[in-house]
Amino acid sequence: MGEVRRRHRGSYSQCDARSRSEAECAHVHTSFSLNPLLPSLSTSRSVSSSSQAARGRRRKACFIDRFFSCKMEEQGQAEVDEVPSYFLCPITLDVMRDPVTLPTGITYDRHAIHRWLRLAGAAKSATCPLTKLPVAPDCDPTPNHTLRRLIHSWCAIHRPDALAQRVGVSTPLKTASADDNRARLAKLVSLLADVNRRDRETLATLREIRDAVAEGEQGRELVAAALPGVADALFAVLVRTSAPETANAALDVICSLRLSESERCLVRVVDRDGMALVDALVSMLQRSDAEAASRARAASLLADVTACMVPSRAAFLPEQVFVESVRLLRDDDGGASTTKAALRVLAGATSHGRNRIKAAEAGAVAALVDVLLADGGWRRSWCELALCALDRLCGCAEGRAALVAHGAGVAAVGEKVVGTSAAASGKAVRVLRSVARHAATAEVVREMAATGTVGKLCLVAASAPGTGPEDEHWCDERTRERARETLRLHARAWRGSPCLHPKMHALYPRSFDL
Repeated sequence: MGEVRRRHRGSYSQCDARSRSEAECAHVHTSFSLNPLLPSLSTSRSVSSSSQAARGRRRKACFIDRFFSCKMEEQGQAEVDEVPSYFLCPITLDVMRDPVTLPTGITYDRHAIHRWLRLAGAAKSATCPLTKLPVAPDCDPTPNHTLRRLIHSWCAIHRPDALAQRVGVSTPLKTASADDNRARLAKLVSLLADVNRRDRETLATLREIRDAVAEGEQGRELVAAALPGVADALFAVLVRTSAPETANAALDVICSLRLSESERCLVRVVDRDGMALVDALVSMLQRSDAEAASRARAASLLADVTACMVPSRAAFLPEQVFVESVRLLRDDDGGASTTKAALRVLAGATSHGRNRIKAAEAGAVAALVDVLLADGGWRRSWCELALCALDRLCGCAEGRAALVAHGAGVAAVGEKVVGTSAAASGKAVRVLRSVARHAATAEVVREMAATGTVGKLCLVAASAPGTGPEDEHWCDERTRERARETLRLHARAWRGSPCLHPKMHALYPRSFDL
């Protein structure tokens, strides 16, 4: 009797299991729409034999098991290869090539955040895209080297081919031996020197070298060990390429290696193809779609190149050099590094007579006066460079005429006579002496007295002889002598001027009494 009950219980269990299997099959059939892949999961009414129906159900159940097993394996592989969210730029939602961190603490891709800040700065509303906190449009984000190395390592492990090639990631130097690294870099340099390569291939090679430099001191030392071959190859690419992306990559590597700081290397390159290099850098500055960082690097390298030129070549710089430098000074989207680089170009190139006329015709005098007015004295290097350029520009009639024609030109220069630095005081007095000697109309003489310029010249002329080099905010003996000479030129008009403060009357040198 117990045997019969067990037998019936087993048959009932088999019937329940069969019913559950049929229900699951029906559910899968309706949920995942397997009709194109499988025969119908419903029981065929035309099949009369129950054994054939059972075998069909078992085959279908096995197929469903294999189907779900494959799906689970694919899902697991997708989870393994899924890019971590903190590797993605919040703006582009793509893997970051060059992660940088804003002062707000959020990390973005350098290309994306520079474009964001440039567009937002033009609208006077530069903010962090995520936190919405205000950010200066000319801020320089901090490179996130740790995150960059993590991205490189992850790509080398999980996606060594497709993704690593797309983001320009190669095998990290630290995972290879020193001999392998030298061999790889030597091969990259030889590929760069090949003039028959296409721009796309050259760009990939430049990205590999850039990634090697980004590895740290080890990468820079290995690349520097390949000098001068790598320097000549990089500058040759910068000169011959017409693709903006390739030129930006070459310039990025040049600045990362600090090749412009190597005077011997830069002099050799300038002697070989200096004017071609100047034309290439000017072309980069003329592109309206260039990033602020690329323009700053191009302007800085242009200043170094023009400084290394021999006078016979530097005197014949193209007019576009000065036009682009003035445009950089007037560009509100340009950062501090861009402005300083443009000032260096004007201060260095205007030491030659013909360049002074070109710069004056390009509007350099008005742009330099605007820098003095906007500076406020808190950036001493800007003030000194601007006054140095103005001093050289006032060596020609066009420069002096432009300064006098500016509504605030004389007053802006006179404001820097006292209180900035010894170098600024010396340059300002030289500019005022040039104006007083060669462009002093009656109106200009009255303006110098009315704006307080004459009173500051009296302060310099009456200063103690021993307060020059020791005090950086005052002047030296040569500056005092130039101030006395300037006061002597128009003593008749200035000595009795009602615009001169009574205290300044007491400081006016007695030897100038008439």
